Amino acid sequence: MGGTFDPIHYGHLFAAAEAADELGLDNVIFVPTGTPPHKKYDGMASASERYDMTLLAIAENDRFEISRTETDRAGMSYTLDTLLSMRGLYPQSELFFITGVDAILDIGKWKGPFEITSLCTIAVVTRPGYDNDGLGRLPGEIRRSVRMIGTPMLDISATDIRRRVSLRHGVRYLLPEAVRAYIDKNGLYSKMDGESS
Repeated sequence: MGGTFDPIHYGHLFAAAEAADELGLDNVIFVPTGTPPHKKYDGMASASERYDMTLLAIAENDRFEISRTETDRAGMSYTLDTLLSMRGLYPQSELFFITGVDAILDIGKWKGPFEITSLCTIAVVTRPGYDNDGLGRLPGEIRRSVRMIGTPMLDISATDIRRRVSLRHGVRYLLPEAVRAYIDKNGLYSKMDGESS
């Protein structure tokens, strides 16, 4: 499961758990983005801070793991490069890439979108406010590699959490307490401008 995770929240964790159950996955490896090519905004937490928050968030679930594949990579983080790395690490495993419907609708802008579909099944989680019908406009080769994950839609966004923190509004119950405490301790999101998921 890739993502900016800025910060990771219960929407991400619930989607990962639902995907693991629905797809019968042995585990879910969270891969925080290092330097995202399509997301830049003021006040973005560093790759190491986003890694730390993700590590704290998944600590209580034995099926959840974390990878430094992208946070330790120099340059931009591309899903294709990560999947090629994962294929090398797990040559006998069936790979799934868990992502939100908002992200998959932009797959045409990604590096090597058709190579991605040859490496994995794309598990797409619905999100409030996004048009799932847009999937029908994706190229057939990509559509055939997509598996929709039916989850109750939690209307939680990292953008809103960052905004709330910058305004000194409460974020309890939107994300794990350990992540909230980390944000507070490290003074994250005092400035906020832009989008994340």
